[in-house]
Amino acid sequence: MIVEIGHYALVLALALSVIQTVLPFWGARARDASLMGIGPVAAVGVFICVAIAFGALTWAYVTSDFTVRNVVENSHSLKPLLFRITGLWGNHEGSMLLWVLVVALFGALLAVARNMAPGVLRADALAVQGLISVAFLTFIISVSNPFARLVAPPAEGQDLNPILQDIGLAIHPPLLYIGYVGFSLVFAFAAAALIGGRIDAIWARAVRPWCLIAWAFLTLGIAMGSYWAYYELGWGGFWFWDPVENASFMPWLSGTALLHSILVMEKRDALKVWTILLAILTFSLSLLGAFLVRSGVLTSVHAFATDPGRGLFILAILVFFIGGGFALFAWRAPLLKTGGLFAPVSREGALVVNNLLLATACATVFIGTLYPLALEGLTGDKISVGPPFYDATFVPLAMALLLLIPFGQALAWKRGDLAGAVSRLLFVMGLSIVACLAIVFMQHGGPVLAVIGLWLGIFVFVGGVNEILSRSWKRGASLSVVLRRAAGLPRSAWGAAVAHAGVGVCVIGLAAQAWSIETLASVRPGQPLAVGPYEVVLTDSFSRQVANYREDVARFHVLQGGAIIRTVDASKRFFPARNTSTTEAGISTIGLGQVYVALGDAGEHGLGVRLYWKPWVLLIWIGAVIAAIGGALSFSDRRLRVGAPTRGRRKQPAAKDATAMATVAAQ
Repeated sequence: MIVEIGHYALVLALALSVIQTVLPFWGARARDASLMGIGPVAAVGVFICVAIAFGALTWAYVTSDFTVRNVVENSHSLKPLLFRITGLWGNHEGSMLLWVLVVALFGALLAVARNMAPGVLRADALAVQGLISVAFLTFIISVSNPFARLVAPPAEGQDLNPILQDIGLAIHPPLLYIGYVGFSLVFAFAAAALIGGRIDAIWARAVRPWCLIAWAFLTLGIAMGSYWAYYELGWGGFWFWDPVENASFMPWLSGTALLHSILVMEKRDALKVWTILLAILTFSLSLLGAFLVRSGVLTSVHAFATDPGRGLFILAILVFFIGGGFALFAWRAPLLKTGGLFAPVSREGALVVNNLLLATACATVFIGTLYPLALEGLTGDKISVGPPFYDATFVPLAMALLLLIPFGQALAWKRGDLAGAVSRLLFVMGLSIVACLAIVFMQHGGPVLAVIGLWLGIFVFVGGVNEILSRSWKRGASLSVVLRRAAGLPRSAWGAAVAHAGVGVCVIGLAAQAWSIETLASVRPGQPLAVGPYEVVLTDSFSRQVANYREDVARFHVLQGGAIIRTVDASKRFFPARNTSTTEAGISTIGLGQVYVALGDAGEHGLGVRLYWKPWVLLIWIGAVIAAIGGALSFSDRRLRVGAPTRGRRKQPAAKDATAMATVAAQ
């Protein structure tokens, strides 16, 4: 019965989504406050219905209801409760339901955030968001029903893909989807602005908080996915330029450009056309990611579906929203008025260059991702585009962007002084060079690109710290005064500085991997193997039965100077329900670095192992978390949470209706 309630809730959500799409849009055209007021109510109703459906499917997984096809194909009664729940989004149908839940969540948040956007803009944005819900709910109900029943249910399920049975997959998809799908509301605001023909600083102020939310969660989602691949897949890497990895990275790049472009638009009422284009492009790239993962065009550990019928349906959604968005842009963009002017050498000018570099980097990743697919579709030839291509194209653009960040922070708005900015950054540059040379000396040299990358990371980090210090410290000021000034800075200023510092920390961690050490060997018990400044010794091996798998464990001691400082367990797991084996790496964190142990096959000469020493590797993910915290700080700025003012109610009861209509017209 609960399963049927979930299915009916989806149908009701579809009906409410149609209402959310049609009536607010009609009301905005007719300036009818009553029709516009239906939009928020419908949006909340859609979210409640989709949440009920999501809860019903969750209940089916928790109770191992094997009358539901989706549960049979992706669960097992012996699987731990956490992985039974997370198995819901470890498959195509469940992941699409999570996708729609996030779409509905953002629509509901906009519905309850009454003062964050003018009335007509809010109504049109809710209508566009409702249209997105209509498209994906139609897809789920028609060809991807997660509640489909089996006539003859089996006694046991087929279990979930073993590599997805991990805490990382409990966290990674929800974070990623809030980022991916969060940009749908930014797209909705862009489409609403084009429909209404009003794009100004008020629009930028209304859309910036939603862009910050999506960007921060997408940052965390990508970082969590990277860490999951690092420790779960057993190859010792954290990024492989896999097409599905790129599918999440492209909207992050364009979303980062969008954030900076919105800032210029809010400050100077400039870059209107470019900002709207970026908003459409960012959500288009998110839809492209959904198509790549769920259409069957890719074979990847990330991919969910191989059904061409579903792929064609998603392709139709992709074409409709991308084509419709760009058609609307082509119709309205020529009518937009140019905004304020600024000098090329200014903070706005630096942000424009920032946008150009980010857009070019995104285009590079786009070409590297889709060119092999296009070539195979046209000629049948298969090629792979891997790290060498991105090292030659993406890395130089990234280096130029990193070099620009501290200079952009040091320039004034509207008209800057480049010589003055350089003089203010001399201490930052000198400190960064000294710190970089000290690290290179301790590491006994290193590759030139790694040294440059290390310096750029330190330069960006120190530049972020300097941004706060330069605005808080004045010559002769006491510490209490400096702290008081720092505390009085806008949270958006803190957020920008923290986010940039986080990027610097991440780059330091990436550059430090040039000093990683890898050891491949066959090892016997008691035989020490050197890996970086440590030795690793195999001490024991044993088997154990855990929940729905059997595990063969090899235990290692990590030694420094002959003393045991860590114990590491690496293992191989066998899942009988899937008849599949996985390798679980053993990782020991020492400071900010890690000793990484991955098992190979046992042979005549002992157990095959792959050992790594990865200095400062944790900085990669710590930096991403710091950057996301910076986004959260910016979002918490009160100036972004207080929207456009609305007229207060008049005391005369007879003028109530006239007042409502005047308010709508003014907005």
